[in-house]
Amino acid sequence: MEKTSTGLSQIQTILKFTYGLVPIVAGADKFTNLLTNWSDYLNPAVAGMLPFSAATFMMIVGVIEIAAGLLVLINVEKGAYLVSVWLVLIALTLIASGRYLDVAVRDIVMAIGAYSLAGISKIVKAGKHL
Repeated sequence: MEKTSTGLSQIQTILKFTYGLVPIVAGADKFTNLLTNWSDYLNPAVAGMLPFSAATFMMIVGVIEIAAGLLVLINVEKGAYLVSVWLVLIALTLIASGRYLDVAVRDIVMAIGAYSLAGISKIVKAGKHL
């Protein structure tokens, strides 16, 4: 039982830092566009409805992503649920645009991972192990 507990805690820690740090980095990059031009991923229909530029919208998204990543690091379970929902919303937006469907699939897979992290965190917090 001790071995299972340690293994589960290690998995939780790896996922915690993955789902904490990746949104922080991606969010910060919304201000620099070093990884990609994030505005390209914005659904054109959404971009057309905005009262400001796509770049400004992506900066707002960046702040939300940074906050979500920090929440994962502070409160793993709640943060992981938030990141999971956020990734599904991004995927749905991409699917609706008909573009970047490969990224949409990847985001759905990542959302499943974040949801799994929330479940693992609930188990670890409760002290219940397999």
